[in-house]
Amino acid sequence: MIYARVSTANQKDDLENQTDFLQTYCNAKGVIISEVITDIGSGLNYHRKKWNRLLDNVIAGNIENIYIAYPDRFIRFGFDWFEQFCNKFGTKIVVVNNKKLSPEQELTEDLINIIHIFSCRSYGLRKYRKGLQDDKNSKN
Repeated sequence: MIYARVSTANQKDDLENQTDFLQTYCNAKGVIISEVITDIGSGLNYHRKKWNRLLDNVIAGNIENIYIAYPDRFIRFGFDWFEQFCNKFGTKIVVVNNKKLSPEQELTEDLINIIHIFSCRSYGLRKYRKGLQDDKNSKN
């Protein structure tokens, strides 16, 4: 099974590149791919239908291996927990491009991701408030 995810629809080219890269990797290793799941949505959103269907199949014991490009393409935070969860049901997550980072580099990347996520949410709230204000002004 191949799983590839991007955060926004604007990243569809990246999604195709991830999928092509993972398929090439698996073909080179002689791995037969049973299914390719592609997903567009935040790695912090635990309500993604395809991702939850994937986890349901893990729990049912239907998946032996999941091939992903990077851990954050599977889940933004808590990858180690999800990897352990999958292992309990006999599923191995194979990270093809696993960067080797020092603990300081990992922490820095996590902090940058947190700042990015909150800045996006803040921007979304400003846009939402502006929309409400514009709606009030148009009714007057």
